[in-house]
Amino acid sequence: MKHLVLALALFGAASVAQAADVTVSDPWVRGTVSAQRATGAFMRLQADQDLRLVAASSPVAGVTEIHEMAMQDNVMKMRRVEGVALSKGTPLDLKPGGYHVMLMELKQPLKTGEQVPLTLTFEDRAKGKTFTKEVKATVQSLAPQGMAPAGGHAHGAMMKH
Repeated sequence: MKHLVLALALFGAASVAQAADVTVSDPWVRGTVSAQRATGAFMRLQADQDLRLVAASSPVAGVTEIHEMAMQDNVMKMRRVEGVALSKGTPLDLKPGGYHVMLMELKQPLKTGEQVPLTLTFEDRAKGKTFTKEVKATVQSLAPQGMAPAGGHAHGAMMKH
């Protein structure tokens, strides 16, 4: 009986390890102000095999979608996409101005330093399966990345809302 339990435990661990083939680096969410109803989540994804990011969810948002920002006729446009391909071994950056996770119908403002739970859903077309990965993303300042002046504060932090 002890060997059966050990075998089942090892089988379960192997199943989990097989589904955990995506590395998530530097997940973050842009902070919000009180009346703001949407924001973006950003991170770097890398997979051990060809996959697709097909969905995301978070308890802080009523609606969560995968979006792409792209220049179209000299205008930056954002649109929902059905998924984003991850090529084996090639990092994919979800970043401002590109692919990202959009958190909409926010249930409360997101303040700098808070942790936002995200569930990412990936599709493995070769196996005909989907699996999820839980992520904690840190809320960062409202200021655009890299825009803080040498004095250490961002101009966006001084704006009145």
